Amino acid sequence: MRLNKYIAQAGLASRRKADEFTANGNVKINGLVVKELGYDVKDGDVVEVNGRKIDTLKQKPVYIMLNKPLGYITTSEDEKGRLTVQDLVSDVDARLFAIGRLDYNTSGMLLMTNDGDMAYKLTHPKHHIYKTYRARVSGVLSNERIAKLKNGVDIGGFVTSKANVKVIKQGDRSAIVEIQIYEGKNRQVRKMFAAVGNKVQELERIAIGELYLGRLMVGHYRKLAPKEIEYLKNC
Repeated sequence: MRLNKYIAQAGLASRRKADEFTANGNVKINGLVVKELGYDVKDGDVVEVNGRKIDTLKQKPVYIMLNKPLGYITTSEDEKGRLTVQDLVSDVDARLFAIGRLDYNTSGMLLMTNDGDMAYKLTHPKHHIYKTYRARVSGVLSNERIAKLKNGVDIGGFVTSKANVKVIKQGDRSAIVEIQIYEGKNRQVRKMFAAVGNKVQELERIAIGELYLGRLMVGHYRKLAPKEIEYLKNC
């Protein structure tokens, strides 16, 4: 089994993070540092990550949905001492990592798991899983601007793919709109609206694929139902 997949299935990190650990010399196999990203783990190999043996780890997979509040970051640790989503799931008996990300000033649905294989799959660019956001933006969202958002806009060296856009309410000074995208560039939704002249004032992710946030309270989480897990595995 490829080394990054082996580490991911142990629930220690995503495949991408596992590759980082390997490249940085944090992985040992049979007592020797291995930096070969494509190494195939064989029967009997003893794998250590940051000094922790994982050859015998058998973690039960955990899948949760969190309603992330504003003011939290999605990384595991923060050198600035800011709150992280790990603080909200500290009572879960598993080391969870976020599937994708939400920035500091964005709230809403965040999926978390210790299943590194699934995390890798769902964040890989080839999987077109739509994420639905509800935003309050400044100004009037004209038909011309909506058309630009739908067809793709340049957000600084990257032209977005087609999006689904629906205006929920248009006021004199702001609009409430739902937008669906499947890409996950840094601050993409904010940059998209800025590109057409509307500044995002509030932003919340309300759905990932067919999974909806619903009535889950801000700062709370719930375990995914078996049918929801099966849906994600088949995406």
